[in-house]
Amino acid sequence: MKKKKILALVLAASMAGGMLAGCGSTSGGDETAKGDKSSGKVYYLNFKPEQADQWVELAKEYTDETGVKVDVQTAASGTYESQLKSEMAKDEAPTLFQVNGPVGLATWKDYCYDLSGSDVYKDVESDDYVLKDGDAVDGIAYVIETYGLIYNKALLNKYFELPDASIKSIDELNNFQALKTAAEEIQAHKDDLGVEGAFTSAGMDSSSDWRFKTHLANLPIYYEYKADGIDNTDAIKGTYLDNYKQIWDLYLNNSTCEPSMISSKTGDDAASEFSLGEAVFYQNGTWAYNDIKDNEVAEEDMGMLPIYIGVDGEENQGLCTGSENYWCVNKNASEEDIQATLDFMKWVVESDEGRDMLANEMGFVTPFTTFADYLPDNPLVKANAEYTKAGKTPVSWNFTTMPSENWKNNLGGALLNYAQGTGTWDSVQTAFVDGWAEEYAAANE
Repeated sequence: MKKKKILALVLAASMAGGMLAGCGSTSGGDETAKGDKSSGKVYYLNFKPEQADQWVELAKEYTDETGVKVDVQTAASGTYESQLKSEMAKDEAPTLFQVNGPVGLATWKDYCYDLSGSDVYKDVESDDYVLKDGDAVDGIAYVIETYGLIYNKALLNKYFELPDASIKSIDELNNFQALKTAAEEIQAHKDDLGVEGAFTSAGMDSSSDWRFKTHLANLPIYYEYKADGIDNTDAIKGTYLDNYKQIWDLYLNNSTCEPSMISSKTGDDAASEFSLGEAVFYQNGTWAYNDIKDNEVAEEDMGMLPIYIGVDGEENQGLCTGSENYWCVNKNASEEDIQATLDFMKWVVESDEGRDMLANEMGFVTPFTTFADYLPDNPLVKANAEYTKAGKTPVSWNFTTMPSENWKNNLGGALLNYAQGTGTWDSVQTAFVDGWAEEYAAANE
């Protein structure tokens, strides 16, 4: 990763607006895929269940306007890769799909149509948002996202006002020790504050476990890469696993539920607990806005903190910002369907209807020049802009370098066993370090 350049561009995008995606591998783009537009169709396999309804609505708008059939299917959380494999084996395979970055692209590279001549590639702000193979454009990111600890400002202020609160303002909440102190005191005063716990439940079913085996695990990877001056590795050392343990322990011990219950807790449970004011902190990202808005937490009371894990200098840390959503076009689709798909992507990125849906309804920040006037009305996006303005350093998304889905699943299983008392932290370390080397070797043999 060209980190400094990427971070600068991400920060600019966070303040200005939008982003989108695509994929490519053989020849030409919009100009070279010829065919009768009316005879082509689009099948988009969407990765993001949070925006499933909006994509269906947008597809209908496009069909009503052009007569071109657009079918949108959304994979259940945690099942995208397996569903994509299944769908690609069918006669009517997706014409538009997603990969999560270089590791994901390695599996699907031979399916990618070269988008270097496409209109959507011409609209992207920088090649830092695309996946390339030489001059061929294999994928284009269509959304830049941010995650951290979403928090309820009203409840946090209520805690600050407690006579024995050690932390008195949000400005003091800028490192792990301060977060730990606040969370433990909130837990001790949960009845006084009217909450069930400091943190929402750390659900470990497939709708929620990615928050911890992937997104939380990004923090120790980020700091190890930063310390070693690298952007990927075939053998992770686990330098910051003690830090990973202490933030995981903090979640487990100051939650709305007992650690033994997390195997049955879901992503919906966590969203509900936060949106109903039952918890102060909720680890998730800008995409969660649609799930938590219009409930008990007012728009002006939604904020986001960095995930602090106890590393020197973390007071200057910003939120975790990046993308794992790259659009790819299936080069094995018919010429007519490829053209129809390219036309649809262009319409999404350039039309008023498409831009409004992505920015205002889906709440996306995108990397396209066409979104300069479309800043999402999303308080979580605005929180990131505030950290950017304050000069904080965003945490890059390094989980796209995790060696395999199996590595994540094994890590998630070890985290769950540790939480339930049926396993030790040594098993987490083994899954993290030994598992990384094994999975990397298996993927690159």
